[in-house]
Amino acid sequence: MSTEELAAKYIGSAEKVLASLTRTQTPITLNEATVSEVLRWAHDYLADAKYYKAQGKLGTSLTSVAYCEGLLDGLRLMGAVNFVWPTRQQPESKE
Repeated sequence: MSTEELAAKYIGSAEKVLASLTRTQTPITLNEATVSEVLRWAHDYLADAKYYKAQGKLGTSLTSVAYCEGLLDGLRLMGAVNFVWPTRQQPESKE
């Protein structure tokens, strides 16, 4: 599947979900198990991104890492985790 086809596929899916989702009326409660599960998903998507990059499937790699970032941003916005995205590449320590 080409990068253009992948983009169209994921955009279409997101449009359908946004058009049909319903919002909950109760306060959202996060428990430790839920946060841990979402973090596991983020780790899994990152592993997928690395795998697909090594296979030369760059579009799929980018999609996977975007999912990872979205999960992390969602957890951060809900106050479940704290972090700051790096703004530039930091040189590795030579210790």
